[in-house]
Amino acid sequence: MPQNLLILRRILLLLCFLTGTFFSFAQDSSRLRISILTCAPGGELYATFGHTAIRVIDSSTQRDIIFNYGTFDFSDPDFYTKFIRGKLLYFLSAEDPASFAYSYQMDNRSVWEQELNLSPAQKQALFNALLNNMQGDNRYYQYDFLFDNCTTRVSELLSKTTGFTVPQPLVPKGTTYRNMLHEYLDKGNQPWSKLGIDLLLGSKIDEPVSIASSMFLPDYLMKGLDSSKPLLAKPKTYFLQTPVIEAGNSMYLPTLVMSVLLIGIVLLSQWKQEQWSLFFKILDSALFYITGMAGILLLFMWIGTDHKACSNNYNLIWALPTHAIAAFALWKKRKWMHTYFKVSSLVYIIVLASWWFLPQEFNPALFYFVLLLLYRSVLQQKWHAHARSI
Repeated sequence: MPQNLLILRRILLLLCFLTGTFFSFAQDSSRLRISILTCAPGGELYATFGHTAIRVIDSSTQRDIIFNYGTFDFSDPDFYTKFIRGKLLYFLSAEDPASFAYSYQMDNRSVWEQELNLSPAQKQALFNALLNNMQGDNRYYQYDFLFDNCTTRVSELLSKTTGFTVPQPLVPKGTTYRNMLHEYLDKGNQPWSKLGIDLLLGSKIDEPVSIASSMFLPDYLMKGLDSSKPLLAKPKTYFLQTPVIEAGNSMYLPTLVMSVLLIGIVLLSQWKQEQWSLFFKILDSALFYITGMAGILLLFMWIGTDHKACSNNYNLIWALPTHAIAAFALWKKRKWMHTYFKVSSLVYIIVLASWWFLPQEFNPALFYFVLLLLYRSVLQQKWHAHARSI
C-alpha cells in the first residue's frame, strides 16, 4: 500500500509539472516582452520635460525594438515655418536599443524601464497597434505640446489595448498644466524659458488637469504606471543610469532684472527727465515698440497657428499690438497721442488692479514690466498734453 501511494504521488507531481509547464507556455505564447521607457529631463529646453518610448522584445524573431513617437524631420525645408504655425508633423520611428541608449548617455540622461504584465492577447494587440502605426501615413500625427505628444500617444495606446487606468490622482486637486510645467522649468534652472512660456501660452494651460491629462508628462505617466500595480510585471529598473547633476537656482532672475529696470528708469526720470529728453524718447520708442511686437506675436500665435495652448492669451490686455505704431508716432506732436496714452494708462491701472483675479496666471516678472509701461504711459500723456497746449 505505501508503495502504491508513492507511485500515485509521483504521478500527481508529474501531472502538476506538465500542467504548470503548459500553463507557463500558454502565458508566454506571444513571446513578447513589452516595457515603457521614461527618459529623464535634459538641459536643453526641448528636453526639459523628458521623453517616453516603448520597448518591444520578440523572442521568436530575436528582435529588440524601441518605438519612438517623438521623431521629426529637421531637414524639411519648411521646418521652421511649420513648427511656428503648429503644423509640423511628428512621426513614429523604430530604432535599436544601443543607438537609443547612446544618445541619452551622451546627454547624461537616465532612462527607466517598466515591464508590463500583460496577457498574450494584450501584448499582441499592443504590438499590432505599433506595427500598424508604422505603416505609411499612419506614422504621422500633428504634434501638440500638451495634448498630443510622445507621452500622451503612449498613454492612449495603453488605454486602448490594455484598459490602462490610474486609480488615484497623481497631483493635488486644482493643479494646472502651468503648475506642472513650472515644476520642471524651476528644477531645470530655466527662468527665462519659464518667462517665455508664461508669455506665449494662454489661459488654456491654467485649467486643472484630470488624472488622465496629468500624464502628458513622461514622469507622470511613469508614476501612473507605478500606481497601477497589476499592469507592471515588476518594479521599474534602470535601462540606463547616469550621474545626477544638480542645476543651480536662478528662478527669480527675471523678476530681479525687471524690478531693477523699473527702479532705475524711475530714478533716472526724476533726475534727468529734461536734460535727457532725447534718451527718454529713444527709451520709450524701444519700450513700446517691443511691447507692440510682442502683442502682434501673441495675436498671431492665437489666431494664426494651430497651437491650442496659445489661444485665449490674456497677456494681450497689456501687450497692446497698437504700441508698435505708437512707438513711431510719439516722436511728433500729434493730438491723438495724448488720448492714446491716457487710455493706455487707464488700461494698465485696470490690469494691475486685477492682476491676481484674471483667469490666467501671469509671470511675476511681468508685473514690474507692466508697472514700467504704466509709468512711461503717464509721462507720455503729460508730455503730449503739454505739447498740445503750446
